[in-house]
Amino acid sequence: MPVHTDHSFEPIAWRGGLLRFLDQTRLPGEVCYVETGDYRDVADAIRRLAVRGAPLIGIAAAYGLALAARDWRTDLHDAAAELTATRPTAVNLAWAVRRVLAAADRATAGRGPAAAAEARRIHEQQVEDDLRMGDAGAALIARGSTLLTHCNTGALATGGIGTALGVIKTAHRQGKDVRVLVDETRPLLQGARLTAWELEREGVPYRLIVDAAAAGLIASGEVQAVVVGADRIAANGDVANKVGTYGLALAAQAHGVPLYVVAPSSTIDLLTPDGASITIEHRDGDEVLSFGWMRDVPGGATALNPAFDITPACHISAIVTERGVLHPPFDAALRETGAAVAVPR
Repeated sequence: MPVHTDHSFEPIAWRGGLLRFLDQTRLPGEVCYVETGDYRDVADAIRRLAVRGAPLIGIAAAYGLALAARDWRTDLHDAAAELTATRPTAVNLAWAVRRVLAAADRATAGRGPAAAAEARRIHEQQVEDDLRMGDAGAALIARGSTLLTHCNTGALATGGIGTALGVIKTAHRQGKDVRVLVDETRPLLQGARLTAWELEREGVPYRLIVDAAAAGLIASGEVQAVVVGADRIAANGDVANKVGTYGLALAAQAHGVPLYVVAPSSTIDLLTPDGASITIEHRDGDEVLSFGWMRDVPGGATALNPAFDITPACHISAIVTERGVLHPPFDAALRETGAAVAVPR
């Protein structure tokens, strides 16, 4: 599995029948690419967060299944199950895998080319959808706003301009003079490592804050809007997102600050009735027991490490998708929007 290092910025690409992706565990210190022809490498990359972000892991898994489809000896349904199991909370993953699997099953002239073509369509669709979400969401942002965001929702999470971070980038490009407060996002610092890296490249003014400072800054009037992504949106509008989002939603509502969720329609799961029905991924406690590579807790310490939490729909001001801005109550609008992208299970 050759590894290439370069100074360009392309989170994921299909080249000559191989998948090339940026290893996000090496950022911001090194821009390092991995190239593979084995779907198992893709599954491993998703598990270890070398590839992350709900839309991007869907794209990666789609390409991974396309790699598996090239080998007639590989049972595609087994490969699909392995890829889908890598991360249970983000619905885009299973959605994308089902689309590619269906395309391969329908193929009459070779499942490999059909699977690769469908994976490319998913990728291209996400790039276009990001632009639409950026425009729709930027219309909600007042000129001169300070925006607070959590985790990473930019190009590194989608392969396009991003979801929530795509809205921020679009507002900046429109000359709205926005500034950003970036939660560092413990335990793996996706905000400090990845969002800050993207904003710096984009030229958007930002400041890093520790996660625990966010509620106080919202209360003090420093924040005009909180803009976050989503890994799964239930049929009633409850949202699963990076752990810490629920606390931001409570603080924002308590102080009259809007919280906008930005996510593609593929994130809407109409078969999940509410947030209580969403499986929350728990990751290895070692991620919490260390800061960077240094373990700084007592030797006998253990950790609880949920990767996501649930924000009830009643705390969300609007949900922005590529099909427009949805306002509460969300049920009917989500049914219409989600049905448009549903893939049979």
